Amino acid sequence: MSGATLQTGASLEPPLHPFSMSRRLLAEALGTALLLAIVIGSGIMGERLAGGNVAIALLGNTLATGAGLVVLITIFGPLSGAHFNPAVTLVFALRREIAWAMAVAYIVVQIVGGVLGVWAAHAMFAEPILQISTKLRDGPAQIFAEFIATFGLIAAILGSIRFRAEATPMIVGLYITVAYWFTASTSFANPAVTIARSLSNTFAGIAPASAPLFIVGQLLGAVSACLLFGWLLKERQPT
Repeated sequence: MSGATLQTGASLEPPLHPFSMSRRLLAEALGTALLLAIVIGSGIMGERLAGGNVAIALLGNTLATGAGLVVLITIFGPLSGAHFNPAVTLVFALRREIAWAMAVAYIVVQIVGGVLGVWAAHAMFAEPILQISTKLRDGPAQIFAEFIATFGLIAAILGSIRFRAEATPMIVGLYITVAYWFTASTSFANPAVTIARSLSNTFAGIAPASAPLFIVGQLLGAVSACLLFGWLLKERQPT
């Protein structure tokens, strides 16, 4: 799960308008909060309405998340770049398309926004606000799934901004929709989302004990995709 990215914080066209740092940081926090409200809220709703059918609950969670990403990236992309994801921010910092100081600030507000989004979802569904997940998601297969999920997300973002920048919101939303179902972990692909979901003992939760290795897999997947696609998409030099 993640956003795309534009210029000054990253290079997706059209370029960002010269919004202030405070507006860009608020956009990242608000966008990430809304993303987590969608993920957690749709998980709760899906589980309540599915009558015990986990596949139906996951389908509802999937469709809401993918559609929500399209909307959020479209709205916030020209403002902050719509990263909503420390792994995405890290990639653009490595590519020198966002300053490291700004990248650190982005990551902080993404995590804070994610936690606030979880609490907002709990409040909407009359759940206890403060929770800790007990849902273990352990094992090498889960970590490898997060590596693949995040690798694919970064590939989708870098490929789309290289060839079809205007389609990036749709491409990212569709990729996450697919990755929910082809990865064993249901594609968190986002350290801020992972941290925030550890604070929700609901359908979409993850136990805090499982979160660190998820994040390791995500960061390794992001850096690997950054390196590979940095080479793969590099413009050929004229002969």
